[in-house]
Amino acid sequence: MTVAIASTEDFVVRPEVPNPVERDARDFGAYARTGGWAFGLKVARSVRPGGQSADETPKVSAKDFAELAGCSPERVMRYYKAWDRAADDGLVPHFEILLPGEDIKLPDAEVWSSYYVSRSSAASERGTAIAEAAEAEGIRPTKALEVAENPTALRAAILADPSTAQAARAALLDRVKEDPALQTELARDIARTDELKKAVATENRAADRIGYVRQIAEKGQIRTAAGQTLDAPAELRSEAERHLSLLDELDEGEDSGEWASEAYDTMKNLVVETVEADPELRVQERRTKFYNSLQKATKVFEELTFDDADDIYEDDMVQRLEELQEAIGTAITALRGAAARD
Repeated sequence: MTVAIASTEDFVVRPEVPNPVERDARDFGAYARTGGWAFGLKVARSVRPGGQSADETPKVSAKDFAELAGCSPERVMRYYKAWDRAADDGLVPHFEILLPGEDIKLPDAEVWSSYYVSRSSAASERGTAIAEAAEAEGIRPTKALEVAENPTALRAAILADPSTAQAARAALLDRVKEDPALQTELARDIARTDELKKAVATENRAADRIGYVRQIAEKGQIRTAAGQTLDAPAELRSEAERHLSLLDELDEGEDSGEWASEAYDTMKNLVVETVEADPELRVQERRTKFYNSLQKATKVFEELTFDDADDIYEDDMVQRLEELQEAIGTAITALRGAAARD
């Protein structure tokens, strides 16, 4: 014969639970499971939608509901709008379907924060702009508003986390394109920060060098040391294309400075070799270089004025001009002699 052994719990006398305690426990359990949805439902089934008159429904206005609840109509409307957004997403029934006192199965508590905006800033012009931008990015406005209202937390995340800093950098670059005031502020920040000035100078130098290689690879043109623009030989252009492909394959975060310098130096040397290998090009290069130097010297001398010679006179000034006059005379004689030989 089997004998049933009673557990100690069978002999425990439980005190009678008062009804208010049971009600609190049930309410707590409902909220633990559903979070704000429980209160959202109370609003959704009791507050009449816009456009409905009191004669059409037993529901009350948000103002009347707020007076009964002892809170502000704005708070009631935040629950109302959260429910409305969830209904548009098919997560809960629309207001018109719900009746006062009706219970339904509610979504998980974690989902509520995606729809409920507890912040008054959401109704401001700034909040509206943030909400619209969040929706355009495919995220809930509540998340963006949380970040916007706590810039110290945003700063901490940027300082501590490289991926957050990268996201912030990308967002700033997108915004700066359409914000002239921000462009000016960032330019000033860079100009006033030595580290940033050096970094910008380095990147500009790398960009110029990559541009030099790209000019040869894509347009088939070389620029000599004297400033001549010539058609690039096929083998030189092929070498530029090879270097350019290596540069284009670099990862976004990879430093291109060293690669750009190597490509630039290689192409510069090849251009010099190309010029030196062609007698006609070599002569033209020297001629162009001479003209460039002559034009610079002429411009500098023409900018000198002697109206205040009495004030600026020094003996060595005359001596240097006499030496210059002698050098010019020698240059003229050499050029006239070359012309006579031709």
